[in-house]
This record gives sequence, structure tokens and C-alpha cells, in this order.
Amino acid sequence: EFNRAKESLRTKKKIPGRLYFDVKKLSLVRKARYVAGGHRTDPTKESVYSSVVSRDSVRLGFLLAAINDVDILAADIQNAYLEAPTKEKVYIVAGPEFGPDEKRPAKIVRALYCLKSSGASFRDSLVSVLRDMHFKSCLADPDVHMRPAVKPNGEKYWEYVLCYVDDVLVISHQTKIVMEGIAKQFTLKPGSVKEPDLYLGAKINKFQIPGEDDR
Repeated sequence: EFNRAKESLRTKKKIPGRLYFDVKKLSLVRKARYVAGGHRTDPTKESVYSSVVSRDSVRLGFLLAAINDVDILAADIQNAYLEAPTKEKVYIVAGPEFGPDEKRPAKIVRALYCLKSSGASFRDSLVSVLRDMHFKSCLADPDVHMRPAVKPNGEKYWEYVLCYVDDVLVISHQTKIVMEGIAKQFTLKPGSVKEPDLYLGAKINKFQIPGEDDR
């Protein structure tokens, strides 16, 4: 077993790693994050680009939600990169933060922060989950995912999932069901699953135009 493990490490690149602690200014939430020394890795042959939904697509999504009279639900995926496997062949030597495993080699199997391909790996993982849920990427904006749906009254329309890295917007008459499908594969931040009141730095409020129904 030891010889096989030693042979396996020869095909991987040794990189440094560091554990960072942080405290958010406003909420005072304490966070710990293990960061890989991605600057030591070789350039990847595959694309590491990770696209995000455009602001115009978000505006159109809200417009379509209003036109089709459906709901919008937002959520943040927790520890997003760690939810995806890494494509890079790297390992670290465990430091004192690993306790009894200190100085032992550890193969990196998840998309740690600061690895070159982590952003693309997470996006590929999320797209794969949405594809299994029968959503397909829009040709005009690949981070808008859509599938045909039918309301209880028989009216046909399109459901949408908009993705900005780990920020997800679901536009549907059954938003909770769609979000539950995503939650089966990814951990959602507690308290983040709600109607959006802030998205991409913009405040969001419901507004009803006065009309005949209000008389």
C-alpha cells in the first residue's frame, strides 16, 4: 500500500497550503479557509474560465417572472469550490493544523481556493446537476438555464435558473421544488434561501403598478 501511494505521488505536483482565519467586519462571523498554493502549479491545458450570468439576463429574468406571474427564490451555495472535484493533480504535506497527520502527504481531491481550475470545476459541477434536472443552457447566455414548464392552470412557460458563481436565482411557479433539487447535491447557506432583496449589489423590491384590479 505504501509503495502504491508513493508511486501515485510521483504523478502529482507538490504544492504548499495555508490555513487562513478571518472575521467579517459587519456580522463578526468567524471563518477558517484552507488555501492551496495554486501559484506553484503548472498552467493547465484546459480552459479555467468560469463565466457568470450577465446583469441584462438578470433584469430580463425579473421581467419574465412578472409577465408569467411566477415566483423568484434566491440561495447561496455554501463553500462552493469544495463542492466540486478538482482536475489538477496536486498534493500537500500536512501542517500542524492536521494534528496527528502532520507531515503526511495528502492528495487534493476537491477544488480548493486558489487552484487555477477551481472556478471552472465548480461551474462544471453545477451545470452537470442542472442538466440532470433537465435544464439546458441558453444560447444567448450560458449561465441562464431553462426548461419548459406548465402551471397548474395549464399555462405553458419556461422555468429559469440564473447562476452567478455560487449565487443562484430560481424563477418558477414551483421555486421550492427546484431549489430542493439543487440542495440535494449542494449545501445551501442557512438563511440564504428566500425571496431576493439584494442581488449583485442592487436592492430588490416588489412593486405593483396600479390598474383595474386595484380599484
